[in-house]
Amino acid sequence: MFGLEALDLARIQFAFTISFHIIFPAITIGLASYLAVLEGLWLKTGRTVYRDLYHFWVKIFAVNFGMGVVSGLVMAYQFGTNWSAFSDFAGSVTGPLLAYEVLTAFFLEAGFLGVMLFGWNRVGPGLHFFSTVMVAVGTLISTFWILASNSWMQTPQGFEIVDGRVIPVDWFAVVFNPSFPYRLAHMATAAFLATAFFVGASAAWHLLRGRDTPAMRKMFSMALWMALLVAPIQAVIGDFHGLNTLEHQPAKIAAIEGHWDNSSGEPTPLILFGWPDMQREETRFKIEVPYLGSLILTHSLDKQVPALKEFAKEDRPNSTIVFWSFRVMVAMGLLMILAGVWSLWLRWRGSLYQSRPFLYFCLWMGPSGLIAILAGWFTTEIGRQPWVVYGIMRTADGVSAHSAAQLGLTLVLFVVVYFAVFGAGFGYVMRLVRKGPVTGEGDHTDDGGPGTRHTPARPLSAPKEGLHDGDHGDAAASGRA
Repeated sequence: MFGLEALDLARIQFAFTISFHIIFPAITIGLASYLAVLEGLWLKTGRTVYRDLYHFWVKIFAVNFGMGVVSGLVMAYQFGTNWSAFSDFAGSVTGPLLAYEVLTAFFLEAGFLGVMLFGWNRVGPGLHFFSTVMVAVGTLISTFWILASNSWMQTPQGFEIVDGRVIPVDWFAVVFNPSFPYRLAHMATAAFLATAFFVGASAAWHLLRGRDTPAMRKMFSMALWMALLVAPIQAVIGDFHGLNTLEHQPAKIAAIEGHWDNSSGEPTPLILFGWPDMQREETRFKIEVPYLGSLILTHSLDKQVPALKEFAKEDRPNSTIVFWSFRVMVAMGLLMILAGVWSLWLRWRGSLYQSRPFLYFCLWMGPSGLIAILAGWFTTEIGRQPWVVYGIMRTADGVSAHSAAQLGLTLVLFVVVYFAVFGAGFGYVMRLVRKGPVTGEGDHTDDGGPGTRHTPARPLSAPKEGLHDGDHGDAAASGRA
């Protein structure tokens, strides 16, 4: 298929499925915590704006959660179908870690998700809030185990190789491997930021169309406080993560920097832009800042950063891809910081909700968090090549014995099915976003919350038009009978 070998197609197929999958958990992680905050604020203050926002975003959360579960199942099967040699070699480590995720996070989420989605009129406020918190905790526990497994593949430790298979000898060392704390913090923070800009863009869309309600203002304000406070923290986490990568995966850093040669003995410049050419072993058309590469990566003005020519050709990651994917991620991060600072200035001026240039900027920034996450994962995974377990097992040795024709056919089928199924899901989410929250100020007399009647939280109830809250409650009651 297009001259690609079976290994290339297996990698493309996994990259395609995981790129689709990571979008849904990222939004789910952020929305779960956001919903817990909203319900907690409503219980504390009694302000209906928090309740209305909860009922709006819980529908979108439910759809994302469902699509995340479905797309995640496909990835799990691929370990056996396309990467059976890897599973045979390292399954004694990766298998239990994924099982722990199911036993802890997934069971916790599944156990309380029903109460969270359908228990608003069935249980008391304390139990419902506890259920929302447990679902949020479950998403973070899931992140913990998934990142532990992937981080072990990046910086493996706590194992022995016996008869050609990995045998864990220290589970604490396996889980808390050198890159794990940094990657866990980086991913969790990225999920919160991606959700914040998704929420902020939704509010900006409605504000630009004249729907200047307390709910829209609250959505917009909370999202931008998150950007102001968390985006700079993410930059600091990224710096620590970079130092850790320099220590444990120097070839990845050399590829990210597009840095080829240290023969001059000079401190390493930072190449802002250029085109790393893997054949010519140089970065063409480069624009660089002297000393800055050494300053950022070694925190000194005289140390050098590892160069690609220090590694054998067969051990070098594809610098052309990771050089640019890393810069896309950083660009999105800088724009997030700009959005936070700009919002603070507009708050001070009292024009946060009226500045149309800023509203349009936030609208276009809606997908920025997801773009940054995808670019970051491309940098991480392609930068690890040619290793599937860094320094231990090459990717070429982990693939199953399938032909290029077989993998090409399944790749085409994946593309068609994914765009059809998840495209429909994405369209439905956008329909919910365009509808916006149903505000309750002055319209309700019996919407006290859990234990009383209210618009159901079921996601498929959202698009119905022309129904009063009482009608929704009656329909929900008759449907559940």
